[in-house]
Amino acid sequence: MPRYTNMCALRWSDMDANGHMNNAVYATYLEETRFRMFSQIVPDDPAERLSSNFVVSEQTIKFARPLVYREEPVTVEAWITDMKGASFTICCEIKDGEEIYVSARTLMVGYDSAAKRPRRLSEYERSIITSFTG
Repeated sequence: MPRYTNMCALRWSDMDANGHMNNAVYATYLEETRFRMFSQIVPDDPAERLSSNFVVSEQTIKFARPLVYREEPVTVEAWITDMKGASFTICCEIKDGEEIYVSARTLMVGYDSAAKRPRRLSEYERSIITSFTG
């Protein structure tokens, strides 16, 4: 299954009082990975960007073990499942080698911010998104 890999830098300020990465920052790591994964389908024109963007409809994060701050980046692997006409699911693992800290599922929906409604995915978007399916 083709996976997108993002080497995500940890920030010292993301650490909590217990000495590990704060649970809230994992959503930020997932967001950064999604942005990088699909940056080529984000239109350059701001008006077009408004009418052809994506929103997170649902996100589930399962915490397996604490991630302690270090200078080396953490690996975030992402792949696509459950592709539909207007939505798709991104599965992610934040890990080192085989050691998984977090697994997540994010339901993304095509959205037209100008019209304030969901939209169907374009053929171009579908071709990029499906390149990460099994």
